[in-house]
Amino acid sequence: MVTDARSVLQRCDELARCSEEAGRLTRRFGTPALAQARDLVAGWMREAGLHPRVDAVGNLLGARGDGPRLLLGSHLDTVIDAGRYDGPLGVLCAIAVAERLRDRPLEVAGFADEEGVRFGTAYLGSALLAGRFDPAWLDRTDADGVPLRSLVGDIAVPPRADLIGYAEVHIEQGPVLEALDRPVGVVTAIAGQTRARVTFTGRAAHAGTTPMDLRSDALVAAAAWVLEVHALARATPGLVATVGELRVEPGAGNVVPGRVVASLDVRHAEDAVREHAVEQLLAAVEGEVLQANGAVACDDSGFPADLPRLASGAGHDAVMLSAVCPVSMLFVRSPGGISHHPDEAVREADVAVALDTLTAFVEARC
Repeated sequence: MVTDARSVLQRCDELARCSEEAGRLTRRFGTPALAQARDLVAGWMREAGLHPRVDAVGNLLGARGDGPRLLLGSHLDTVIDAGRYDGPLGVLCAIAVAERLRDRPLEVAGFADEEGVRFGTAYLGSALLAGRFDPAWLDRTDADGVPLRSLVGDIAVPPRADLIGYAEVHIEQGPVLEALDRPVGVVTAIAGQTRARVTFTGRAAHAGTTPMDLRSDALVAAAAWVLEVHALARATPGLVATVGELRVEPGAGNVVPGRVVASLDVRHAEDAVREHAVEQLLAAVEGEVLQANGAVACDDSGFPADLPRLASGAGHDAVMLSAVCPVSMLFVRSPGGISHHPDEAVREADVAVALDTLTAFVEARC
């Protein structure tokens, strides 16, 4: 039986070896690395008395018992050059609790795509369970031109109606719990998020023969806009805005850039503030909103009152699942507040507290 924190962390280490790249952890949607991780986790689900299956988009779901069930879990995909706890820790904690409580009707999810790295749209996995999978996503392509449709086919799945709730353990990905010197905290809300794509079109030209005053440099325009994004976020309390990707075309050192495609990620706890910021940032550029999710309130009633409460600036699968059931989240302290990075870490003693807290939560709910 694997029910203790040390064993959960050992499994995190084992799962981290399932990667697309040698020497660093990258596990995107629809890749052999994700399939390898899914097979590994399915075996652990069976050991815990769960019956695993894979759904239309590649979510791994391990269920036990009949009728309405409490869903536990998180995601198995990662960002590029990731840490090993963002997502997998929640899946493996859920399996450990299921093994502790073998007589309870439960379901554990290892979602196939929360990060949205490959196709630019987060929550593909949990969106399917919530009945919020947008068929337009099927026409999205990755950087190599591979369409999402080629991986999953056409999808028409109704929302789940048998879930009494969803609970997720996740690393905090921030510094609040460390500042409070507390091992775990309860999430009260998840900030709303908008993802967009912005295109700047200029004219490619020879870098040596085109005078500066006769250039139409798309990267210069993009750079100026990136500074506007940063300035607006700095000037708006609680707003965070990020340009994390720039694709420069034709992408040669001796050619004036003719086209630049940029990503935009905007988040705020108040939807009206976020929506106004996005409107401002896209007003004078060629932009397309890829995904927008409103702020989500979490149910914290099943956790001890003496645990600290905090909001999440990061998005989680609970955002999607809030459409079909109450959602609850427990954060685990992140030393240094580091996440989406190989140095991401957790402490064994903190994970032990999280396991005990989640176990008590499940015992009270089902």
